[in-house]
Amino acid sequence: MAWTMSAVLRTFALFAVLTLIFIGIGYLIGFFVGDPTIFMIIFLSIALLINIAVYFVSDKLVLSMYRARIVSESEAPKLHSIVEELASDAGIPKPKVAIVPIDTPNAFATGRNPKNAVVAVTEGLLRRLNDRELRAVIGHELGHIKHRDILVMTVAATITSALAIGARMFLWNAMFSRDREDSSALIIMFLAALGAAIAATLVKLAISRQREYYADEFSAKLTGRPRDLISALIKISDSVKRRPLTDGNLATASLFIVNPFRGGTLINLFSTHPPLEKRIENLKKIEGNLY
Repeated sequence: MAWTMSAVLRTFALFAVLTLIFIGIGYLIGFFVGDPTIFMIIFLSIALLINIAVYFVSDKLVLSMYRARIVSESEAPKLHSIVEELASDAGIPKPKVAIVPIDTPNAFATGRNPKNAVVAVTEGLLRRLNDRELRAVIGHELGHIKHRDILVMTVAATITSALAIGARMFLWNAMFSRDREDSSALIIMFLAALGAAIAATLVKLAISRQREYYADEFSAKLTGRPRDLISALIKISDSVKRRPLTDGNLATASLFIVNPFRGGTLINLFSTHPPLEKRIENLKKIEGNLY
């Protein structure tokens, strides 16, 4: 019950932040081009519509971003068997299973709640991990499902992505505006949208980092083999370093078990995952307590 209430509060907070961001942008636009009150009402209405849409379709949007395909038991019997066994042990309904056509090993979970969750793994994960490591990764993703992280993480990724796209649109219009005054107003609106994207990202960071530790711990205790998850994390991290994702959306990084994008100063500053060394250290402590 505590986990469920926490997830509800976090999701509500995220939608509230989104709504406030849109009202603020509406006020700023209204201040420069018309009546702030009217634009605040307009953007409030837009925010409410987006909240509803994001709640119901964000998981489908994420799956479509990476061309993830739901697979049947006959198509992936071993994967389904692992998911079914671990889900039963975790006390949650068996989630749907999807395969992502990406060579770099990785995995994520999405959905509104445990009843309609999806566990997605890349083709590279199935090729490069042994059965024990695969079980450990699936256990991690089931931890996110069990703790109801999946809704708030999926919503955060979708919202941040949308705000980032909006910021780029504002900048593009400002750069090519022929009217200097219009250009100045658009630049200010771009800064507002950029600030909104950063604000949403910070909310996402506050949610994601600690969640990864909890999901790691859940997997370690569920499988009883923390070393398998350590081995899997090392393999996935090494593969990402050699072949990072280049055509995905940075806003979705928090969904994956390991950040799939190339590291850098900005990426590290806004990293959605704890350092690998810290995760391994934590798992070793859990191993010491298990045996």
